[in-house]
Amino acid sequence: MRPTRRTVLTAAAGAAALATGGTAEAAPQGSRPPATTQPPSRELRALLRELDPARIEATVRRLVSFGTRHTLSAQDDPARGIGAARDWLLAELRSVAAGSGGRMTAELQSYVQEPASRIPTATRITNVVATLRGSVTPERVYVVSGHYDSRVTDVMDATSDAPGADDDASGVAVVLELARVMAKRRPAATIVFAAVAGEEQGLYGSTYLAQQLKAAGTDVQGMFTNDIVGSPTADDGTKDPYTIRLFAEGVPSSETPAQAAVRKSVGGENDSATRQLARFVRDVADNDATGMNVRVIYRRDRYLRGGDHIPFLERAYPAARFTEPAEDFAHQHQNVRVDENGKQYGDLPEFCDFGFVTRVAKVNAAALWTLAQAPGTPKGAKILTAALTNSTTLVWTRGGEPDLAGYEIVWRETTAPEWTHVIPVGDVTTYEVDLSKDNVFFGVRAVDAKGLRSPVAFPDPQS
Repeated sequence: MRPTRRTVLTAAAGAAALATGGTAEAAPQGSRPPATTQPPSRELRALLRELDPARIEATVRRLVSFGTRHTLSAQDDPARGIGAARDWLLAELRSVAAGSGGRMTAELQSYVQEPASRIPTATRITNVVATLRGSVTPERVYVVSGHYDSRVTDVMDATSDAPGADDDASGVAVVLELARVMAKRRPAATIVFAAVAGEEQGLYGSTYLAQQLKAAGTDVQGMFTNDIVGSPTADDGTKDPYTIRLFAEGVPSSETPAQAAVRKSVGGENDSATRQLARFVRDVADNDATGMNVRVIYRRDRYLRGGDHIPFLERAYPAARFTEPAEDFAHQHQNVRVDENGKQYGDLPEFCDFGFVTRVAKVNAAALWTLAQAPGTPKGAKILTAALTNSTTLVWTRGGEPDLAGYEIVWRETTAPEWTHVIPVGDVTTYEVDLSKDNVFFGVRAVDAKGLRSPVAFPDPQS
């Protein structure tokens, strides 16, 4: 029997109350986990236990040892400069790929950037990229990145020591450790692990990577950049060692005038594909298996700053940025020095907390592995709007995954930040809910035979 407005509301409220051990009336708003939360599987817990803080620390210290990794530094010196770092990263990823049974490949992705902002002469920009091909739906792709270039106070100073431990050897260390642990496994979808260059000069490497993926028609269903994830200590010495920020934009950077008109008419400012991706991260990675609280920030990035997720956003790919909970700016974009008061400046490894970086890697791993094993985000999700009714009919396109079991419709009040109700609807591609589309927001997510859920697709109106 189809649920009515009364039975849907009553049953969902009761289920939410049971999740908190209380009654529907007793559960305060915001005190319970989202209704869409997915507990970590035994497989995922085993994967997370393999992430090694000693390896992460070794990667950070090795990258620091190259002196400077400025984009304009030497590319042919075997010991110092960005070229030495590039070659070491490629060797590391090829070593990891060698144990993958042929599923992972590692390569350099290069182009010559002609003179532009912060690039005074033609300069070769090189990303180091490893691709772990999916075993079931390889055409579905997820990307994780960190940037391996570094800088000091003067963004054009390519010769001074620029250790870049936190910004962003920490993010690259996360990427390398994820590649190492996942290379011996078989994800259903494809995962791309990227150490990109040129970030400090203007997101050049990530822009090229995103352009290449877009030109190839790649179905990137999620991208994460890890940038400044090395320390939980703020500039005043306070610590928040179990929180990671995840920056996720609302109104899409790629929004067209037609899309803007629809959004202005029916809402959805808080329901971009990136916001759904961020909610998914909370669903699968904010738990005891990672030991972390994922603090989603409803912004594209921090004030006056930008990261390697932005070129992906500009090309209509869902993308978000992980960054430590509160930054210490004395250890970012600073010349290494001690001032007259004895204060140490510079982005040095002694200011990193490698246990914290490992927990950040666990959050990334939980999100990426679940994304790659679960069904893809439903495509073609629509709300039928041809007639004025007090019910809602949703339609979508069935996915092609061989273990697809069906779908769930999720909904929430328009003022709620998280999905609060879930309605299992089975293996169908249309469903009518006895709730008014005018009053709440709806979404659709896929479920596989193991119970893994996809991110939510937010439906467009279809007249």
